[in-house]
Amino acid sequence: MPEPLGVRQARAQRTREAVVAAAAAVFVDQGVQAPIRDIAERAGVGVGTIYRHFPTRADLVSAVYRHQIDTCSALAPRLLAESASPYTALTRWADAFVEFLVTKHGLGAALGSGDPGLENLHALMLDTLVPACATLLDACAAADETDPDVTAYTLMRAIGNLCITGPDYDRTDARRMVAALLAGVRRTV
Repeated sequence: MPEPLGVRQARAQRTREAVVAAAAAVFVDQGVQAPIRDIAERAGVGVGTIYRHFPTRADLVSAVYRHQIDTCSALAPRLLAESASPYTALTRWADAFVEFLVTKHGLGAALGSGDPGLENLHALMLDTLVPACATLLDACAAADETDPDVTAYTLMRAIGNLCITGPDYDRTDARRMVAALLAGVRRTV
């Protein structure tokens, strides 16, 4: 007897989520060009299952980064609600944004690859994350904790530039420099 449609859909959604989580972890370790078989192994599924959910590598890369962008965006209001101050929320959000940026091995090359399946990721990141950062900066400015002239786009661009890692500049260096940047936009009373 066939499974009810709702059960099949729920199982397919769980499989899709497992593949996205596995791909995110593999991309951190190996970059976006990692073998699909490594992602399948980590997800506990067959290679065919991955291709059934994500027919192209661009589809999989897009799904991973869309999920991570949405997660980072949703973090902003949550941090504002639970932090002692808007500036604390901003610094915690910036930490998450730094983590997002420095673990994206190969994303820059993928975005510049000309693959039509990836061309909207940069715009999605800006359209989703700039408003999240702006919410935090607006709250900071209203609390007189940061300079109101600092814009979300400019701050995110500066953070992004500080997160370009290399052989002699790693995640720790990026975090330290972003902390210095944020200290520079903070108003002291």
